[in-house]
Amino acid sequence: MSAREIVVDYEPEAAAPIVLAEHPNRRKARPKRTSTNTIMATVFDPIRWIVPGYLPEGFSVLAGRQKLGKTWLAMDWGLAVATGGIAMGSIPVECGDVLYIDLENGPRRIQRRIVSLYNGATHVPDLSRLEWQTEAPILDKGLIDHLDDWRRTAANPRLVVIDVLQRIKPMGNATRNSYENDYAAWAPLQSWATLHGIGVVGLHHTKKGGADDPLEALSGSNGLSATADTTLVLDRNGDGISLYVRGRDVDEKESALVFSAGAWTVTGDAVKVRMSSERRAILDALESATEPLSPADVADLTGMSSQAVRQSMSRMAKAGEITKASRGMYLAPTEVSQSLSRHERDDD
Repeated sequence: MSAREIVVDYEPEAAAPIVLAEHPNRRKARPKRTSTNTIMATVFDPIRWIVPGYLPEGFSVLAGRQKLGKTWLAMDWGLAVATGGIAMGSIPVECGDVLYIDLENGPRRIQRRIVSLYNGATHVPDLSRLEWQTEAPILDKGLIDHLDDWRRTAANPRLVVIDVLQRIKPMGNATRNSYENDYAAWAPLQSWATLHGIGVVGLHHTKKGGADDPLEALSGSNGLSATADTTLVLDRNGDGISLYVRGRDVDEKESALVFSAGAWTVTGDAVKVRMSSERRAILDALESATEPLSPADVADLTGMSSQAVRQSMSRMAKAGEITKASRGMYLAPTEVSQSLSRHERDDD
């Protein structure tokens, strides 16, 4: 049989298969092309926000160090969506169905955490739209089919949480590098989430030591962050806890958060919140002094870096928040500092 002949069927009594010759001019199907004018004339549905400003539809990664509270934050989102409530203390969300695949905690711990978040079992609202699983197939061994079963049975499927991604990650291919393996592993999940307009959030760990770019801090290769539509990094340093977000459909930003009794609350833009605390510390140091202070003096008193203090005091002097007594020496006018402290307390 020649290379251009195709076997199409067998007849029971035939001694040999029936063969049809492939038409020599037949061409293989090619990818569809679309005119720019057609794209520009198309009216697309708006982006579906699971948590406005932070979590859009598509595949997202929530990464952070161990025991920092990623699960509590993911639960905050899941509970808010299932009840049509408030996420992170202040963000209203649209109600919908949620599937939380928790591969690290059992029902007992799940119950205890929910009771803690609602200040007692008697205060827990109707959570019938939030379903839990404590086991799931590997991504390339049936997980997508499983997610599709849930999608078809849910009235308004909006959010899937996978805690943690490592538990569903397929084995890599020895012929590929780590980036290629990671990209190939997560691409089907990203495609499924995008196709159906559902938010899929996978929890993941960050590397020890961090990185200059938050996306570089994710454990493993860059294939995961390259595949994800949105990446969120939960981090803590000397300035407090922050949530950094960057994605294809979300504006890049970093928000300051506080964590109390299992509940996460956004307190504002991280840079502004940190600057507010820096200004307050600088003013306190200047007010306590009996003579003008230099940025180096203030840095010693507050424990902040000399460079950060120097920059902050320069901006504060230009804004009239502190007074420049002489070259490199500053005072805190009582009226100005009292007014600023009152203003910042009101903002808090």
